[in-house]
Amino acid sequence: MNRYEGRRVLITGGGSGIGQATVLRMLAEGGRVVAADVDETGLAATRKLAAEAGTDARLHTVQVDIADEASVREAVAAALAALGGGLDVLVNAAGILRSSHTHETSLEQFDKVIAVNLTGTFLMIREAVPALLRGDAPAVINFSSTSASFAHPYMAAYAASKGGIQSMTHALAAEYSKQGIRFTAVAPGSISSGMTDASGTSTQNAGPGLPQDADFSLFAKLAPALGHGFAGPDAVAGVVAMLGSVDGAFITGTEIRIDGGTHY
Repeated sequence: MNRYEGRRVLITGGGSGIGQATVLRMLAEGGRVVAADVDETGLAATRKLAAEAGTDARLHTVQVDIADEASVREAVAAALAALGGGLDVLVNAAGILRSSHTHETSLEQFDKVIAVNLTGTFLMIREAVPALLRGDAPAVINFSSTSASFAHPYMAAYAASKGGIQSMTHALAAEYSKQGIRFTAVAPGSISSGMTDASGTSTQNAGPGLPQDADFSLFAKLAPALGHGFAGPDAVAGVVAMLGSVDGAFITGTEIRIDGGTHY
């Protein structure tokens, strides 16, 4: 499939996990892609994988801290320049996951999760919308989580940030519907990636680090019904690619849960 032939795409979190898988998927489908990430080492790994696939000629990378307003402005400007001044698809895959007992969570820790996940998504959208308004069948795909709708213990800050993203996606879909920008969200669950693995590729997206005295019986309902455990990032990347393509042209203002039936 070449659904992304001629399409210009900006993907945050492109240095690892689902973001990286989405970069490679959209390149494979013919897109011109800018991968953005705080982790330069991760971006180098993405460039290497694209080179091995023979798609690196259509890949550009930029370093960005999505929680920092100035960094976002600079990164979006650099991405637009690399894409010839236009943008058709924005994928907000960057995020962090932290776990702790809520009564032991500092305000600094809580604010950090909100700043990266929720505020960072807002900043990327705000800076990209002017270009998307001039884009071809423009679409924004945000990353929520099954934690936005279902209980994930020890992850109150993360759940709050993802719930905010999900609600914001609905509001944006209505606001920009008549101007042609589609806004959707994916809600992954039971996915193995740099975020969920304790040995994440960078300190920013390192895994959940559950408390040592965590009660694992609370996770009894978090096992996928399909397969034999967690799925890989490609399970989500394929859905994201659909949402940003012509195949998703009649989808907006909603979220799609991708969890292998963890939450029937």
